[in-house]
Amino acid sequence: MAFLLAIGLGAASALSAAPVDCRAGTYRLADGAIVDVAPSEGTALRWRRLDGTTGLLSGPGPEYRSTLGWTGRPAGIIVSFTPCADRGIRFGGTQGRRIDFDTTETSFRSGEVSLAGRLVLPRGAGPVPIVVLVHGSEHDSARELYSLQRLLPAMGIGAFVYDKRGTGGSGGAYTQNYLTLALDAVAAAREARRLAGGRAGPVGYQAGSQGGWVAPLAARIEPVDFVIVCFGLAVSPADEEREAIAYGVSRHGFGPAAVAQANDFAEASLTMLRSGFQDGYAQMEEARRRHGSAPWFRHVRGDVTHVLMQKSEEELRRIGPPLFAGLQLDYDPMPVLRNLDVPQLWILAEEDIDAPSAETARRLDALAAAGRPIRVAIFPGTEHGIYAFETTADDERLSTRQPEGYLRMMRDFILTRHLSGDYGAQLSGAR
Repeated sequence: MAFLLAIGLGAASALSAAPVDCRAGTYRLADGAIVDVAPSEGTALRWRRLDGTTGLLSGPGPEYRSTLGWTGRPAGIIVSFTPCADRGIRFGGTQGRRIDFDTTETSFRSGEVSLAGRLVLPRGAGPVPIVVLVHGSEHDSARELYSLQRLLPAMGIGAFVYDKRGTGGSGGAYTQNYLTLALDAVAAAREARRLAGGRAGPVGYQAGSQGGWVAPLAARIEPVDFVIVCFGLAVSPADEEREAIAYGVSRHGFGPAAVAQANDFAEASLTMLRSGFQDGYAQMEEARRRHGSAPWFRHVRGDVTHVLMQKSEEELRRIGPPLFAGLQLDYDPMPVLRNLDVPQLWILAEEDIDAPSAETARRLDALAAAGRPIRVAIFPGTEHGIYAFETTADDERLSTRQPEGYLRMMRDFILTRHLSGDYGAQLSGAR
């Protein structure tokens, strides 16, 4: 299939920052540690540290008590903030102050659509690497929620964050069309270079989840200096769903026969998605009739199948099409990856139940053996998002934290395009 690759770039205009909670920001504590505070659901705040620890802040204030990760259990950390103008924090008994960055709000064009972006640079005059943050499938504003836009500058690295089309302050309609999103990423990289001017060092992409299909395609359209993919895949979205169904059943001890039968649910989900939620309902009910009493049935999950199974046909016909607009179920990323000479770091979760990593790791290692500049890092005991987790009695996972070496690994690769030292991950690929 031939693609017409055309981006109309207009001159960017300055925007005022969208109103945000004045407590959001990155703080340097008196002991030298870095902690980032970002908005979360509702009025809650989430903090993250460079060592991967995180928690949710709740309470009426002025003191907020933190949870341990997403467990809901107290972490024993109390956080308070000074008045906004003072830019101060007290985190677990240690004072800190918000770090000042050089921040520029912008709008830029990708085709006919205007996108809202932000360049965040560490203070200084010299060139720094710049990372363009490429979205997953979320519908939320990246400018509001992405903590990497500040954590990277706190490590001496610039970051460019933008709201994907149809979200936040960006125009256009939300889509999961990877070519469209890749062209948006190319436009964002151009805008990041333009805004940074003489401060622009190497420029590359960092992408999570669905962005793993987008960022390599963008780098193939217009080369950058590096690509980092976190918990993304080198298989198609359709195969992701099949693999996720298979992994969910097999990890509970069931064999190939059960996996083959459970695939009926994956195929029903794929029929719904391919038809724009017009078909597949009878197919799903037939799978439920045939297998609903099987001992493995309660372990059928997948990436989206478990959600589709909980919704009525009426609701899915209404909400499904806009949620999955433009989705390319049979997109094959391998032709792009086979022909991509940009240095790449792929960071995978060993126990990812949404995007199982085994086949992706095998494919990436084969590409590296064939000469592609790919490093693969697999963090043991982690799930989607590269989060360690606890498992409840009813088999639900509660995320606790990211590995200590996760952000450090990205920092080293961005700065040098190499990895050295112990990150707590299994490393393979090109050296």
